Amino acid sequence: METQHKLKKSVRVRLAKEKVAEHKEANKGKLGAVKSSLRNLPTPPRKMRMVADMIRGERANVALNLLRFDGKHASRDLEKLLMTAIADWQLQNQDVKIEEADLFVKEIFVDGGKMLKRLQTAPQGRAHRVRKRSNHVTLVIDDKNAQGANGSKKETKK
Repeated sequence: METQHKLKKSVRVRLAKEKVAEHKEANKGKLGAVKSSLRNLPTPPRKMRMVADMIRGERANVALNLLRFDGKHASRDLEKLLMTAIADWQLQNQDVKIEEADLFVKEIFVDGGKMLKRLQTAPQGRAHRVRKRSNHVTLVIDDKNAQGANGSKKETKK
C-alpha cells in the first residue's frame, strides 16, 4: 500500500484501469445487470414516468415494440436508451448470444432534473413564472436466465 503512494499518479491510474480490465475479463458473462442513464432530457418527469411505467418489467423486445409504436414524444428517447442498454449488455456479455438471452427491464426510474425558470407576461402588468422541467432516466436490464443461475433460485423441499 505504501509503495503505491510513491508511484506517479499516471502510473496509479493505469494500474487501476488494468485491474478493472482483468476483473471484467475474469468475470466475462457473469457481470449481470447493465445500467444506462439519460440526463437532463427536456421532458417533464411526469410525462416520462407515464412511458416508463408502461415498459417496467417487460421483456426487452416487447418493450422496444411498445416504445416504437407509442405516439408519445418521450417514448423515442426511452427507445434510444433501451437500445443503448442492450448494446452495453452485449459488450459486457460477449460470449452469450443476444437471441438466447432473455433480457428484461429490471428497473427503470425517472428523477427530476434541472428546471429552467422563465417569466410569461400576464394581464395588468404582472408576470407568471413558467417552470420548464427536465428529467434524468435510469434503466437497468438483466438476463432472466442468468438471474436464476446466480443463486436467486428458491427451492422448497417436499
